Amino acid sequence: MIPFFAFAAEVRKVIYTTNAVESLNTSLRKAIKTRGAFPSEEAALKVMYLALRNVIKKWERPLHRKAALNHFTMLWEDRIRKAA
Repeated sequence: MIPFFAFAAEVRKVIYTTNAVESLNTSLRKAIKTRGAFPSEEAALKVMYLALRNVIKKWERPLHRKAALNHFTMLWEDRIRKAA
């Protein structure tokens, strides 16, 4: 936990968005679980598509994304350039 607080506040807010990934997984699991069984793989994919479409409506962009990216670039410039 202590290394987490070593980052700037903007970085912590962007890192904290991993909860969004967990929320997405929960939404997809909930959509599939309520149906029980599917007649085909295509039917399951359609349910997941519709669930994603509903979840995306609620998404917001992280406010301090650019500041966090600048901070990451200062810390790990070589890694950021390879990833881009």
